[in-house]
Amino acid sequence: MVKNEYHRLLNRQLKKAGLDFLENPRYFEFINMVNEAYKSFDKDIKHIENILEQNSKELFAANKKLTIERDHTKTQLENIVDNISGVIFKTDLKGNFTFLNNAWVEYSGVPLEESIGKNFKEFLKKDGIEGKRIINNMFSLKKKHIKLIFKHEKNGTLMWFELKSKLIVNREGEPSGFIGTITDITNLKVTEIELQKASKAKDEFLSTMSHEIRTPLNAVTGLTNILLMEDHLPEQIENLKALKYSGEHLLGLINDLLDFDKVKSGKVKIIDDDFSLNYFLKNIKSHFTLRSEEKGLEFKLIQKNDIPNNIIGDKLKLAQIIKNLLSNSLKFTDTGSIILSVKNLGIKENKVKLKFKVIDTGIGISKKEQESIFESFMQANSKTSVKYGGTGLGLSISKKLLNLQGSDLKVKSQLKKGSTFSFVIEYKISNRLNAFEPEMIKQQPDYEPITINVLVAEDNKLNMLILKRFFLKWNVKYKTAENGKEVLAIYKDFDFDLILMDLQMPQLNGYETTKIIRALPDKKKANIPIIALTAFAQTDIKEKTRLHKMNGFMSKPFNPEKLYILLKSYSKEYCKK
Repeated sequence: MVKNEYHRLLNRQLKKAGLDFLENPRYFEFINMVNEAYKSFDKDIKHIENILEQNSKELFAANKKLTIERDHTKTQLENIVDNISGVIFKTDLKGNFTFLNNAWVEYSGVPLEESIGKNFKEFLKKDGIEGKRIINNMFSLKKKHIKLIFKHEKNGTLMWFELKSKLIVNREGEPSGFIGTITDITNLKVTEIELQKASKAKDEFLSTMSHEIRTPLNAVTGLTNILLMEDHLPEQIENLKALKYSGEHLLGLINDLLDFDKVKSGKVKIIDDDFSLNYFLKNIKSHFTLRSEEKGLEFKLIQKNDIPNNIIGDKLKLAQIIKNLLSNSLKFTDTGSIILSVKNLGIKENKVKLKFKVIDTGIGISKKEQESIFESFMQANSKTSVKYGGTGLGLSISKKLLNLQGSDLKVKSQLKKGSTFSFVIEYKISNRLNAFEPEMIKQQPDYEPITINVLVAEDNKLNMLILKRFFLKWNVKYKTAENGKEVLAIYKDFDFDLILMDLQMPQLNGYETTKIIRALPDKKKANIPIIALTAFAQTDIKEKTRLHKMNGFMSKPFNPEKLYILLKSYSKEYCKK
């Protein structure tokens, strides 16, 4: 092979080395091998260059395609963000806007260029935020999620919005700002406000109708009670008892409907307070022993495992539940007995778990009918409803009241053998040595004269007539007033042991009058016992009378036994004990 035919790099190296392989044939074969290696290397380089060039073209094409897709996606996202009905925003950690979409301009009326960089506090008014929110701390590192409702007026139109946002972090995991949405909820909020108005109107209607129905009922049952207390012909007794039963039955229906409405609308609150469980059970026993004896039934109260005396709970709700269950047992039991059992299931962390059972030997409930008895307006069957009456709400109300307190109502029953209703409920044990409870007064009093001076505020003449008849029979001293202003005028000149205060009176109602009395400079006069007279349901009144510093309430229609016991408890003889 001629020297010039060698690879350029080999020629260069041979020249540099000054070798002439023709003079030394032994290197000839080696030089040829090196030359072939150089040429093979050139071919490999060329091949790799071709591959790289091809890959470069493919990468360029792929990059161009990705760029087009990115730009297309970006355009789509921008179109979506700018045409979405709600506001999308981004802020820094201080709450300064770093991004806003076009919806911001539509809702706020402020151009984007005037809003970016501004703080949210410049646009969100404190008095426009629903609920108690501290506006300065709204965008805070302590709050990873923010949710609030606010109102905004634009061109004289009030609009409502819901704001939701969350804390965002950068690649290093450090907080970098907030991103969120502002959604127009005007239609939803307007509907909610209208529903609230409708609910309030319904409540006012029910309260007014309750008062209007109870007022004539008070006259019917009150006059019936007076007739039963006075001399009457033997043949009239059944008619009078039937009249009294009808009035009391109608009152029970009204109470059930009002209580059911309260429970269903979620307006019932559990109010815990200290009370004596022993005293509570004695009252229940005393009341239902009398009612059971009237029907020829035996009533038993069984207490197991050292029932604690003083506990903390909602006594009124417990009374309502147990009275509902016992009244049902009385209604559906013709022979045999009714048992109220209370068992201590154990004490843990200063809380006692109590199991209440109401056991009767009544008509019983079939397995199939047990599935529906806790539903609203449901009774075991239509024959039961026709024969025994009632709304079918008692068990439903009781179950819902227990559910509110983390408990539930269970039933076990066999047809013609009786029923057992039970529930387990937990109460805190009171640290007080004794929860104050007045001394038990006999449930069926002898109606002896009472030494008491009463001021009665009552604008209804029929109610006043009934009270006067009761007072006359019990030798009660009294003065009357038809409104709050008359009460204050009379009370200024005379002393009394008790004020019976109607809550609904013209000129000055019972609550307002009580507030003025409690503020009198004469402490003795300011602290006089005041009992509210009301035709409203107990669930409405208890909390209101407590807030207005009243000593209790007496429901209309007046029960002569309860009225007598109330007056007796504030009489001079009783207060000396």
